[in-house]
Amino acid sequence: MKHYIADTQASKAELENLIKLAIDIKQNPENYSQALKGKSIVTLFEKPSLRTHVSLDIGIQKLGGHSLYIGQQNGQLGKRERVKDVAKNLACWADAIVARVFDHQVLEEMVEHAGIPVVNALCDKYHPCQALADFQSLTETFGSVENLNLAYVGDGNNVSNSLMLMGSILGANVTVITPQGYGPSQEFIEQADKLATASGAKFKVSHDINDIGEQQAIYTDTWISMGDNTKVEEILNTFMPYQVNEALMAKSGASAVMHCQPAHLQQEITTSLFDSEKSLAFVQAENRMWAQNAVLVTLLKD
Repeated sequence: MKHYIADTQASKAELENLIKLAIDIKQNPENYSQALKGKSIVTLFEKPSLRTHVSLDIGIQKLGGHSLYIGQQNGQLGKRERVKDVAKNLACWADAIVARVFDHQVLEEMVEHAGIPVVNALCDKYHPCQALADFQSLTETFGSVENLNLAYVGDGNNVSNSLMLMGSILGANVTVITPQGYGPSQEFIEQADKLATASGAKFKVSHDINDIGEQQAIYTDTWISMGDNTKVEEILNTFMPYQVNEALMAKSGASAVMHCQPAHLQQEITTSLFDSEKSLAFVQAENRMWAQNAVLVTLLKD
């Protein structure tokens, strides 16, 4: 791995090694307190963030490195100046770039021109650091993700893309259930199907909530972000049948529920379930730091 901007850039062995390393850093942080000594990482954000920003900043500090946050004051990348020029300038001073952007193409341009590692902290297509933290959380909870049954229910988005791609690489059985018209693109479905075939996993896409089947974990995400130009009432009418609640958990037999946050309680997930012992939401949030640290240690190792 030279960069980490898409889930498919890493092989099964590389992903397993990243998860193993993330767990080890989490359990033995003192062994990694100088892992990034002398390294400076720019965290470049076009979009607002709580978990990603804080987990990167504190995580890099825990590794003995220096983090420099560049927020939205410079506007969208490529408008004030070319992405190519931003990347080449940052590479004059920094050892790596972690970027949260609107368009995946921006990350590809950075990879092409920066000459230093580039990490995707979220874009329109993928959220690979989130998915890595999620599969770390599932590994800690269930011991392994091989043949694990994981269902994503709700709006097809960058999070569900990363979950189904990474899960299929790792050998997890991923089911994606969304309302009609809100599912993954055919491109991502075909990729996940091919990856699942290679790993021996099962991959399924449906628009029928009754196709939930037997699951060990159910994952959901906000419905609102995808509907910027849609009335909230219309979104709720479409998505309420896909709410993750106690009844759905009981029907599927799932013992864990996941959410990458921020959560719109009583919409995509009930408050009682989000706050319950079955919820891994805050384990996932913590593991964002450890998973990202594993990525940075791997990319910047001498």
